[in-house]
Amino acid sequence: MTDATSLPHAVLMGDIVQSERALSARALHAAFNTAIDAQNATHAGALASPLTITLGDEFQGLTRSLSSALPILRALRFRLKAEGIDCRFVLGAVRLQTAVNPERAWNMMGPGLARAREKLQLKTPVTLYRFSLPEAAGTETLLEALGAGMTAIESDWTDRQRQDIEALLSGLTPKALAARRGVGVHSVYKVRSSGHFDAYDMQWQALEQALGTLDAELGMVP
Repeated sequence: MTDATSLPHAVLMGDIVQSERALSARALHAAFNTAIDAQNATHAGALASPLTITLGDEFQGLTRSLSSALPILRALRFRLKAEGIDCRFVLGAVRLQTAVNPERAWNMMGPGLARAREKLQLKTPVTLYRFSLPEAAGTETLLEALGAGMTAIESDWTDRQRQDIEALLSGLTPKALAARRGVGVHSVYKVRSSGHFDAYDMQWQALEQALGTLDAELGMVP
């Protein structure tokens, strides 16, 4: 473990929805582990403590800021959704009272960790995105409302809409996406519109801006 620090961190937790109903527990476990391993490799620089599966269908990890956790959350959401797996997430601010464990997200303590865990156990179907921000209760409420809106939009997506919207969010232009798919640009815009891309993108941008502001207020390392 590294030395204890007074700097705040962000915790990202997740819990597979209705994992007990999976047709193949082995396939679910394999997909979940692969997704977690991929994010640990891709975002190693942002992780103070890697995403660690704490139970068969739950994980947690620490990042150095709320903003740096958001791309990990989104990547996990899309990757798991592509496998037909829904995951409930909690993103929270914590102030550790023990050393940071850089090997596994275990054996650490701090008031924010317990609160985030409580949020994860609130298994409401309204939203898959929860936030635990003890020092910013008003912002927490607003972000949870954004999360509910995003969940509602995602729940109506077809696979085509999800794939196109993920590509557009990653920065691909409609023209480039149309060329990759071998269709006209109009077809991409039609999918973009039916998947409520503009509203969804606006919500993500609002999340990014709000978390960036919180990072500065809480003294988190970008």
